Amino acid sequence: MNHAIGKLSGVTEEHQGPVRLLPWSGPDGKPCYLVGEGGGHVSRVADEIEGVQLGMADDILGHAEDMLGGRQVTSRELRFLARGLADALRDVRRVAESRGARLAAAGA
Repeated sequence: MNHAIGKLSGVTEEHQGPVRLLPWSGPDGKPCYLVGEGGGHVSRVADEIEGVQLGMADDILGHAEDMLGGRQVTSRELRFLARGLADALRDVRRVAESRGARLAAAGA
């Protein structure tokens, strides 16, 4: 099956086979993609990193709930917490986008 990567973040080349958004960016901050069936080493590493990212998001959410649950927090603590939450949200959004695209491709 022929998939146009152009549907994913402006990449314009055409490739044979499924395309996976990876859970990391290139040095220039652009998304990285894996073209293929998804059973190789890079795919397994991506699965592991996604699991770590989701676990870290859960941890920072728990920390936020504890932190905001009763004690007075400083503006510096809130900025640090907001940065951690923003980073976690970005990671979780990327995981969801990647998994959603793979589900859509599998259903097609």
